Amino acid sequence: MAFPKKILVVDDEKKIVEVITSYLQKGGYKVDCAFDGSQALKRFQLFNPDLIILDLMLPDISGEKVCMEIRKKSGVPIIMLTAKSQVESRINGLELGADDYIVKPFSPQELMARVRAILRRTDDSEQIKSDKLTFANGYLEIDTITHEVKVEGKHINLTPSEYKILITMCKNPQRVFSRDELVIRVFGYDYTGNERAIDTHIKNLRQKIEKDSKHPQFILTVHGFGYKFGGGG
Repeated sequence: MAFPKKILVVDDEKKIVEVITSYLQKGGYKVDCAFDGSQALKRFQLFNPDLIILDLMLPDISGEKVCMEIRKKSGVPIIMLTAKSQVESRINGLELGADDYIVKPFSPQELMARVRAILRRTDDSEQIKSDKLTFANGYLEIDTITHEVKVEGKHINLTPSEYKILITMCKNPQRVFSRDELVIRVFGYDYTGNERAIDTHIKNLRQKIEKDSKHPQFILTVHGFGYKFGGGG
């Protein structure tokens, strides 16, 4: 019997937390709550959630800083909730490591759809024949069972979206993927965000796995078409 997925909800507005919690529990998820940044970091350690719904406007530590602290330790999926609707704010959230971004006021049904979509992406539904992939004489190592990624023998934290992009491209070396293709493969057909979010995830991924992110060897840009995996050669 599968255990229910655990979701941590972080927001200083108790009514919003109550609504989200109600929908999540009806959806079969186990829920824990925090109402400020300090509580969020403590509950993250104790609850070990499968996904975090994180408000940015918190009374003590900002949601951005909470996200940064979590990303130092974990690649757990994070959906950011905020009243900030500017494109720059959304891009900033993605660059900090968020996997999705929802602007208040929002539909609880839409939030649930995005939760389900992200958890589908992070499930081990896609089996790969080889459980360990190595590139550039062991510089980059990927364990497809544990989803661990190492660079020069050191473990690095990738978000679920970053990992999905990497493994999708690794399995098809030298194949050129358009942004639209990566959006469908990584986020699914029900994704409603901007396809340019792929560029932000690629940028973050390069900073984590490339020796020189400005002159990448693994994730290569094919101008006018999209991206391909170069294998580090």
